[in-house]
Amino acid sequence: MIASFRGAIGSRRLPRRIVRAFYEQGALCLPVILIVGIFTGLVLGLQGYYVLSRFGSEGLLGALVSLSLVREMAPVLAALMIVGQAGSALAAELGIQRNSEQIVALETMGINSHGYLVSPRLLAALVVFPLQTALFVAIGLYGGSLSGSVLLGVDPGIYWSAVERAVEMADVRECFIKAATFGLLTISICSYYGYNAHRCSTATGARAVSASTTRAVVLSSIVVLAVDYAITSFLV
Repeated sequence: MIASFRGAIGSRRLPRRIVRAFYEQGALCLPVILIVGIFTGLVLGLQGYYVLSRFGSEGLLGALVSLSLVREMAPVLAALMIVGQAGSALAAELGIQRNSEQIVALETMGINSHGYLVSPRLLAALVVFPLQTALFVAIGLYGGSLSGSVLLGVDPGIYWSAVERAVEMADVRECFIKAATFGLLTISICSYYGYNAHRCSTATGARAVSASTTRAVVLSSIVVLAVDYAITSFLV
């Protein structure tokens, strides 16, 4: 990671590469973020309503949905979705470039391959993951409102008022800290496995790329859940 950032210093092509990374992690992953976000909000609204209605507390539905999304579900699920799409594509692309000796060609031309291939993705992840998480929260809140207010009869004013009262700045800060940390770690893991595809597997060629991509996605998903627990334990 440090070698990647060091290699990016002074690179004239860095802005163009960052824009491409924004497109890969942001625009291409946006549909899955919106779809998973709306269904997560719908389910939270539905389950939350039936749990709270047992205690006559339907008015707290907005608080339950918003805190569940902001503190836990949005950063974790958004990170897993981005890893599944952009992370796997990144690992496969770097693995193919390694196997076809494009990385060797870059280094032969005097181009720092870490700075050229990895650092733009890491810099973009620090911004894209929090933005995608914020979108996930917004669409999830709307999904919760659809379940609670439109389908089950909770007053919309009570729902959104509970959302406003429940979410504090500390919750938002924790959400963004998690998202940025997940982005940095998962993109680093996917880049490592792609960059070292020829070393990470006993297989060669396409099988090595496939194995490295699978390992990158699996390890990234485990790391997201483990780090989520660690950050939550530290910040609670």
